[in-house]
Amino acid sequence: MTTSTTASAAQLRVAVVATFIVFGVNGLVFASWAARIPAVTDILGLTPGQMGSLLLCLAVGSLVALPTAGWVTGKLGTAHSVRLAGLVSALAGIGIAGSLSAATTIGTAISLFVFGIGIGLWDVAINIEGADVEHKLGRTVMPQLHAAFSGGAFVGAIIGAGLANIGVGLPAHLLVIAGVVVAATQWLPKYFLPRIPEPQQPAGEAAPPKVRSAWRDRRTLLIGVVVLGATLTEGAGNDWIAKAAVDGLGVTNANGAFMFATFVLAMTAMRFFGGRAIDAFGRVPVLRGSMAAAAIGLTVFVFAPTLWLALIGVALWGIGAALAFPMGMSAAADDPKRAAARVSVVATIGYVAFLSGPPLLGFLGDAVGIRFALLAIGVPIVVALVLAGAAKPLPKK
Repeated sequence: MTTSTTASAAQLRVAVVATFIVFGVNGLVFASWAARIPAVTDILGLTPGQMGSLLLCLAVGSLVALPTAGWVTGKLGTAHSVRLAGLVSALAGIGIAGSLSAATTIGTAISLFVFGIGIGLWDVAINIEGADVEHKLGRTVMPQLHAAFSGGAFVGAIIGAGLANIGVGLPAHLLVIAGVVVAATQWLPKYFLPRIPEPQQPAGEAAPPKVRSAWRDRRTLLIGVVVLGATLTEGAGNDWIAKAAVDGLGVTNANGAFMFATFVLAMTAMRFFGGRAIDAFGRVPVLRGSMAAAAIGLTVFVFAPTLWLALIGVALWGIGAALAFPMGMSAAADDPKRAAARVSVVATIGYVAFLSGPPLLGFLGDAVGIRFALLAIGVPIVVALVLAGAAKPLPKK
């Protein structure tokens, strides 16, 4: 487990800013890919199902990395883990750019697999750092940290829409993003909370009793299921809103990217201000309200006959998807002594849905159209709503 020394007030303020920015860069990277998925389908000539298979490569890469990401972060610390993840992600981005330039699906698939490994490690490490920062601050900040992710994604989506509109190719776009990733992930982690290694067991002393694995903790697993529903809701929006708008409403690729940007902007705004709602009304009521809003927004988007009504649905969908994942991270970290292990488990479960769910929707989209395929995520939304009570804060000791 990663632990940190007692940070001074100044160190804590700097760590919050550094963590916030690294979350933002993570969002920028993801949206730089997601906002321009329609361009990928055009370059490679893929159907929604084939695009789903390509996205599945990214998911498999993350699924390879996620189960060991907590262990890696415990050994290296969050700072070195983010540095490693940033390098892997940047190299994968260069590979994706080169593969798209050569219009090779196999090369793109391999690069996306590596990209998934980098993103999986990055996400777990930064959420562990965020949970540590939140605990030491003594107030809710995880939604704001995730707002940085959404804000970075919004910037990435707007850049993607603008570049698509003026005809700048995706390969050139990705090469610039790779440079940004290397610069940010190698420099900013030095401002994370200071880390010390786990204390060594003195010779001759009896070893402390082994703590039950976080994977066997009932509350942690239930929180993971709630987060699974929430992240599938968010991931489906990230990967398919642009394409669903293009196919279902007949808008241009640039307007599809704008629709995605609206979704991300709604999430960002809710995450910036949602901490106050959580403190005022409690984690569980806000979580249930979030899932209800996501369900309503999704339904409006799918059945909207006009672009403007679809935009309203997308905005409500984004508002509903905004807070569930950061609340899940906070719930997993309620016990500081077990925070790293439990955050790792919940993040792993969540990212399984975030990354593997959208490709499966692509396969369903081949049969019914991607816009109507999105209705399938209504089931996990309802499950998350029903199980939201698992995220109730633990009593303070």
